[in-house]
Amino acid sequence: MMLVDFFILLKQELVITVILFLLLFIKLGKDRTNESLLIIINVLLFLNFVAGFCCCQEGMLFNEMFRTTNLIVLEKNILNLAIWLISLQSYAWLKTHKHLIEFYILLLTTLLGMFFMISSGNLLMFYLGLEMSTIPLAAAANFDLFKRQSSEAAMKLIISSAFSSALLLFGISLLYGTSGTLTFSELTIHLNGAPLQIFSFILLLSGFFFKISAVPFHLWTADVYEGAPVAVTAYLSVVSKAAVLFVFVSVLYTTFKPLANIWYPVLCILSLLTIIVGNLFALRQNNFKRFLAFSSIAQVGFILIGISGSSQEGTASVIYFILIYVFSNLAAFGVVSLVSALTGKENISDFKAFYTTNPLLSWILTIALFSLAGVPPTAGFFGKFFLLIAGAAKGNYILIGVAALNMVISFYYYLRVVKAIFMDDNAEPIAKIKIPAMPKLALYICVAGIVLTGLVSYVYDYIYSLSTGF
Repeated sequence: MMLVDFFILLKQELVITVILFLLLFIKLGKDRTNESLLIIINVLLFLNFVAGFCCCQEGMLFNEMFRTTNLIVLEKNILNLAIWLISLQSYAWLKTHKHLIEFYILLLTTLLGMFFMISSGNLLMFYLGLEMSTIPLAAAANFDLFKRQSSEAAMKLIISSAFSSALLLFGISLLYGTSGTLTFSELTIHLNGAPLQIFSFILLLSGFFFKISAVPFHLWTADVYEGAPVAVTAYLSVVSKAAVLFVFVSVLYTTFKPLANIWYPVLCILSLLTIIVGNLFALRQNNFKRFLAFSSIAQVGFILIGISGSSQEGTASVIYFILIYVFSNLAAFGVVSLVSALTGKENISDFKAFYTTNPLLSWILTIALFSLAGVPPTAGFFGKFFLLIAGAAKGNYILIGVAALNMVISFYYYLRVVKAIFMDDNAEPIAKIKIPAMPKLALYICVAGIVLTGLVSYVYDYIYSLSTGF
């Protein structure tokens, strides 16, 4: 029975490991066309997503190093959905790439690291999962092998990650020195607010803030997003950020609960700075990937406001918003990915009069941008609404007021793109694009998610029922 429990608790990690071994065997076997490989891989990723909902069980392994709950299972399933959608959307780019299998091995290795990170019950396990999810991602950022920008993106990502990992590891070592333990459940007992503990906690926060691109640790984001292939940019923006946020909420609300009087004002200040800086820089962007990079920075600011609420509503609103963000951001990146792979165009100015030749893609991109902006009745509106409500639990109405005003600023730069698509003239608009079946399926799923996630109240209610707060 113990062995059965072991396999059930590690189910999601084992499925990813099996897929990785299958990809290695396929690589060593006879040559196949990229089209047939993509069909096989996308079927495997879909089965991985479905398997995530089967045989769920709560428990711990390896002396609390690894733990799983129904909420953690849900978080991993959100990441499984995201990587499947990214894979479908990348069909046009990957079908001509000669290192297709290597690309998936890198992405699935990072996903496996994220799973261990989310399930970690120990700071060392968390750090190992974080490194496992970061290093292969830097190699994936360099996957446009003949583009200098892609190599620069990989270099910037690995160097920046090295600095943030050093801060994080230094903070972990100091925390271990002052508490004598790395286990999350035991750390809480030993946190007494001593100066060295506060310093180590600030180092830990810095590492987290770098990974989620919060100001002032955001400077790497736009350059890496611009240089990396669109599929990797989407992965960085959605999957990588979501995984770290899941862990961040968990450890703040449980392990570092005794230090709430320290991290609450930090979250309030950095959330506003992140929203304002993200919005102001997004106003100036012409490259679509840089535009979505600063948009994602601003979205992180809203997430930090929800986290600051320190409640069950805070946990639920963050996970709910991340689910919406997966659909919204991947719908936008899906259109950009398709256009980039087939035409090489990635600038907003290239999308002028896009509606005249590609009405379907224009509407999908517009719905995605409306959701990111928080325009009702898209799911993005409900996501930001719940985040602000959760943040208002502490009675900090100045914080909520400034955040709400910044939503108005964000309307401007999102609508600027919509104006270019529908109203601006262009002597040579992007030619009509034939959408392959796989990207079309992914885009339809994203649009359905944007509409239904907001309108079907069961989604939020289910997440709330699994969530925990102070």
